[in-house]
Amino acid sequence: MAQTTIDKLKSQIGSQVTLRGWVYKLRSIGKIWFLVLRDGTGLLQCVVVKAEVPEDVFAMESRLTQESSVIVTGTVREEKRAVGGVELGVSGIEVVHVAEEYPIAPKEHGTAFLMDHRHLWLRSRLQHAILKVRHQVIKASRDFFDSNGFTLVDSPIFTANAVEGTTNLFKVDYFDQNAYLTQSGQLYQEAGALAFGKSYCFGPTFRAEKSKTRRHLTEFWMIEPEMAYCDLDEDMSWAERYVEYIVQWCLEHCKTELATLERDTSKLEKVKRPFPRITYAEAAEILARKGSDFKPGSDFGGTDETLISEEFDRPVMIHRWPADIKAFYMKRDPANNDLALGVDMLAPEGHGEIVGGGQREDDYDILLKRIRDNDLPVKPFEWYLDLRKYGSVPHSGFGLGIERTVGWICGTKHIRETIPFPRTIYRIEP
Repeated sequence: MAQTTIDKLKSQIGSQVTLRGWVYKLRSIGKIWFLVLRDGTGLLQCVVVKAEVPEDVFAMESRLTQESSVIVTGTVREEKRAVGGVELGVSGIEVVHVAEEYPIAPKEHGTAFLMDHRHLWLRSRLQHAILKVRHQVIKASRDFFDSNGFTLVDSPIFTANAVEGTTNLFKVDYFDQNAYLTQSGQLYQEAGALAFGKSYCFGPTFRAEKSKTRRHLTEFWMIEPEMAYCDLDEDMSWAERYVEYIVQWCLEHCKTELATLERDTSKLEKVKRPFPRITYAEAAEILARKGSDFKPGSDFGGTDETLISEEFDRPVMIHRWPADIKAFYMKRDPANNDLALGVDMLAPEGHGEIVGGGQREDDYDILLKRIRDNDLPVKPFEWYLDLRKYGSVPHSGFGLGIERTVGWICGTKHIRETIPFPRTIYRIEP
C-alpha cells in the first residue's frame, strides 16, 4: 500500500493507502467505531467496521487514547459529509505508542494552563491553523522580496548598540565586554542596501518592555527590507505592495485554515492598494474628533491606534511624526525640521501597528550629532557612521512584525497565539 498523507487523499479515492499519525478523537456506535486521525497535514475520519477487520484490530478501541501514535491502512472513500470530503475504510491498525491520559481535555482551560502546555496545545485544531497561516505569511514574505530584486543579508543577534532606545535592551555577557540582544536588524540592513541596492533580513528581535498588553512579546520576528536611493514615498509604496501581497497570498493558500478559524475573509479581501496615507497631524485630528484625551506630540497608544484604524477598511499609513518621539536615525522633513520622515502602518480591526519605518538620515554630521544628543556612545556606531562617509545616498526601509500580522490575518485576540513558543515578561518556558 502507498504511504501518503491526509492532504493528498482527495486525488486517491479508491486507492489503498497507509497513513502515519496520531489519534485525535474516538467514538463508537456498536459494531462500528471511528478514529479521527491527525498527521500534521489534516484530520481524517477512519471507519473501523467489525465485519471488515481482524478481531484484534476491532478491539483496539478499548486501548487507544487521545494522541496515541498509530499507522492506519485502508481504502480511501468519498464522503462529502466528512472533513476534506473523504474518509478511510480501515483494514488494519498498527499501534506505535499508547499515550498517557492527555492533559488537554475537550473542555475549557485557562490561559495559564494552556500556555504551560503550549508544546501540546500546538496540536489543537485552532492553534494548528494559526501556525499554518504563519508559515504562509513567512513564505509569501520571502517570495515577495526574492522576486523583487532584494538580497537576503542576515543581521546579527548580538549587537553592541541600541536601535530603538536604551531602556528596553536585553543585556548579556559577551566574554570581556557587554552585548545586547538585537532590537532590530535595521542598521545592518542599511549596510546591506548600500552594498546590494535592496536587501532584507528575517529573524528574531528582542525588546525588554514590561508590557502586559495583547500586542506585545519580549521576543518577536521581523522582516526588514532596506532600499538605497529610496525616499519616504517610495518606502510607503513598497510597504503597501508587500502587505497587499501577503494578505492576498494567504486568502488563496490558507482557505482551510481561515475557515477553521471562522475568519471573516471579506474584510481581508479589501486589502488592496492604494492604502490611505495620512499625516500624524491628521491622525491626531481624528482622535480629537472622536473625543479622545490623546495629547498631540506623544506616541499613539493601543486605544488610539484602534480609534484611528476604525476610520478605514484597509491598513492606513501614518507619516511625518514629531521628531522627538522617533529614533535618532530618522531623517527630518526638509519642509519642517520638527517632523521625522517616518511611517507606521496600522492594521484594521484594532490589531495595531504592523509596520514601522521611514527614511534614514544620510548626512554624517547630522547623524553624529543625533547620536550624541541621545546620549549614546559613539564608538559602537562608528561602523554605522562609515556608511555616511563612503557613498552615502538617500535610503529607506521598514520592519513588519510577523506576529501582529498573523494575528490580524487570523483574527486572533492575543499575540501569544501567533508564535510557537511565546516569550513574555512572565514566561520563558516551555
